[in-house]
Amino acid sequence: MKRRSTASKEEVLAVLKAEETAMSHDMLQSKLSVSMDRATIYRILNRFCEDGQVHKFVGDDGKQYFALCINCGDETEHHHHNHFHFKCLECGKVECLRDEVEVSLPKGYVTRSFNGFISGVCAGCSSLKKGEE
Repeated sequence: MKRRSTASKEEVLAVLKAEETAMSHDMLQSKLSVSMDRATIYRILNRFCEDGQVHKFVGDDGKQYFALCINCGDETEHHHHNHFHFKCLECGKVECLRDEVEVSLPKGYVTRSFNGFISGVCAGCSSLKKGEE
């Protein structure tokens, strides 16, 4: 179903595009140039998920994170996000690791989709540390 565009939706989408990282509600709300209540932001994000523009996952901190869907196929395709998400413990950036992975399950089990969460130090921060040594 085609939904009407609103200024609030456009603002949330613009922030997600500009940041190029998965964002929690709090992270996103702090970047908005207009004031929006929590419920409106969650409603917009969840509609984006339903429409296949965004996917969400739960981080190791228990927060929901939202990331733009990139190269997910057309709107009629069911979105499978079989990839890991990575949170840098240095800079706090949360990103999708784009390489899909295969999961080997015991006989009789069938994988439909999964997501995983890894925390550590991102490439940018680890190269900064190497420069300090």
